Amino acid sequence: MVAKESKLAEKERFLSVTMSEHTGAYAPKGVRLYAVGDIHGRLDLLDRMLDLIASDKSARQELPAVLVFLGDYIDRGPNSKGTVSRLIEGLPADVTPVFLKGNHEDFLLAFLDRPGFGLNWLHNGGDMALLSYGVDMQVIQNAYWDPSGLAEAATALRELMPADHLQFYRALQLSYRAGDYFFTHAGVRPGVPLEYQKEADLIWIRDEFLRYPHDFGAVVVHGHTPVRRPEDLHNRIGIDTLAFHTGRLTALGLEGNRRWFLST
Repeated sequence: MVAKESKLAEKERFLSVTMSEHTGAYAPKGVRLYAVGDIHGRLDLLDRMLDLIASDKSARQELPAVLVFLGDYIDRGPNSKGTVSRLIEGLPADVTPVFLKGNHEDFLLAFLDRPGFGLNWLHNGGDMALLSYGVDMQVIQNAYWDPSGLAEAATALRELMPADHLQFYRALQLSYRAGDYFFTHAGVRPGVPLEYQKEADLIWIRDEFLRYPHDFGAVVVHGHTPVRRPEDLHNRIGIDTLAFHTGRLTALGLEGNRRWFLST
């Protein structure tokens, strides 16, 4: 029974990496798009995914490539700092990167500006980000119990964070539109035109967006809500496969009217 389940799992994994299909939505002509889901401090998985994308690019017709990261680069996993350094300094020269803002980057920026409201961030994996930047464990533990400890942790983070990291966080985009696709971290508010979406919805929304059965004005590519396998629906595509826990970081490939998935 175990062997049979293992073979089925292997087959499922293979299909998730290679399967593509023709759809009614089109990426811009003459460009290939890749979107990468929530990384959450798993630098090891990001490195593997970049290798997968490089292999995928080399196996297809040579085209300019845009690499869209959907946010939540930090927290929960062990290497938030290394992940952001890789995104800033270590991406292939032959891709154009687009970096979107996730709710966890919003958590971090809010903590730097208003430390007293940072306890929720710590409970949602922010402690791991602080550790990765070198904040002392005792300082982090104090932050859980004392408002002055939160202020001390924020001060330590400001001192330890490289200037280019802070610049990266503050420059993150909320959305990116390409052809018939709209990329954002969490989703969109149904009934609101895409150009009028609010930041809080783009990085936080869940139920109203996920349950909406109709067209949004474009196919929305998003992360934020964990799923066992990519959700490939007529109006949205969800690719947060809980990488920090499962080891499966997912990317979506788009070219013309075709789409496919890559998975670590």
